[in-house]
Amino acid sequence: MARIQSRTAEIGVVGLGYVGLPLLLTFHRAGFPVSGFDLDPEKIARLNRGESYIRHLGAEAVAAARAAGRFRATGDFSALRHMDAIIVCVPTPLNETQEPDLSFIQATGRTIAQYLQPGQLVCLESSTYPGTTEEVLLPLLEASGLHCSLDAVSAGSAAIPPALEFYLGYSPEREDPGNKRYTTQSIPKLVAGRNAASAGRVEALYASAFEKVVRVSSLQVAEMAKILENTYRAVNIALVNELKQLCLRMGIDIWEVIDAAATKPFGYQPFYPGPGLGGHCIPIDPFYLAWKAKQHDFTARLIYLAGEINTEMPYKVIEAVFNGLNRSHKAVNGARILVLGVAYKKDIDDLRESPALKIIALLRKLGAQVDYHDRFCPEVRPGRQNDFHLRSIEFTPAAAASYDCVLIATDHSGLDYAAIAAHAPLVVDTRNVTRGLHSPHVIRC
Repeated sequence: MARIQSRTAEIGVVGLGYVGLPLLLTFHRAGFPVSGFDLDPEKIARLNRGESYIRHLGAEAVAAARAAGRFRATGDFSALRHMDAIIVCVPTPLNETQEPDLSFIQATGRTIAQYLQPGQLVCLESSTYPGTTEEVLLPLLEASGLHCSLDAVSAGSAAIPPALEFYLGYSPEREDPGNKRYTTQSIPKLVAGRNAASAGRVEALYASAFEKVVRVSSLQVAEMAKILENTYRAVNIALVNELKQLCLRMGIDIWEVIDAAATKPFGYQPFYPGPGLGGHCIPIDPFYLAWKAKQHDFTARLIYLAGEINTEMPYKVIEAVFNGLNRSHKAVNGARILVLGVAYKKDIDDLRESPALKIIALLRKLGAQVDYHDRFCPEVRPGRQNDFHLRSIEFTPAAAASYDCVLIATDHSGLDYAAIAAHAPLVVDTRNVTRGLHSPHVIRC
């Protein structure tokens, strides 16, 4: 354990996305030599040049780490054998039938097993269902011939000879891209281990770089806690999304209702409606739990209902566009539509699960000519949610006049929404940024 706490311990992070790269930088700032592992040669090249491909991190952070030394990115996974701790931060998406896709964890587990050494700590951070670390990752790692038994309590225990022992933990990621109040380092870190020896090492590792570490009793508790955090948000967002539809029919401003309720100093936390859920965790994690519940003859009815409501929201946006164009005797087919913002939330460059991509796909399927503007996301390439390739257009408020509809999908800062509304013949606002503007051609949905 002393080796893990030592600033000479080598830390390897597998998967250098929105979770892995901030984590790599956090451990480097704490004084550890770090190696980032990824399959994307472009990411590796940029990091080794001291550049950042994640906007909210800023190029300065990567450049400073690179200049300080003991920081590298590589696609050579054989270097994993030299790491004291290996942290796995790979994606865990859903497949087309809303079931867990663990292929990235499985592939990573097989790769690590090729190079796994006695005494190494492997820690999973990817969001997943309770049981994944022990049921999926552990067997893959033990195919190496090394073992991490449930009852091992210390290095050299009777259960596992030192020459055959490795350590296994789980610590759920809690990244919130673009949040200036909380950093990777300042967000409390949950940790757990397969056994007491593993738990002790995971706790020591993260305590060396994070302000607060909270150790829980088992891997499953840590995994479930992460799922609970995101299911809580998904269910409450679904509630306000459903209430928004009711309020629209009743002629009530749901945003004013939420603000009014938020004046209560206890027992209430405000959540806000939108065009759908985005980001890697909140749209996905509840379905992981619902899927796992089936294995225990349990139907997570509330989770499924929340999922249905949130999944339906892009279609409600399309309905608003349809109704708005219909007032001017225009059809969606052939209409010129400008989508403002494609990131899943404001002022970041993260497209993961963004509802804007679904909205654009639906509009194109209906025959609309769709452009988009997003200074944070200059390009949208084909992916799991979409089959189109678009580039952000240059935009000024006056240009809104050349479109049949301007659809505000993401409320990025820096745009003059009042001026846009003044020029556009139709504005469909999914984020309430036109609040206070009273115009017959502005639709809030």
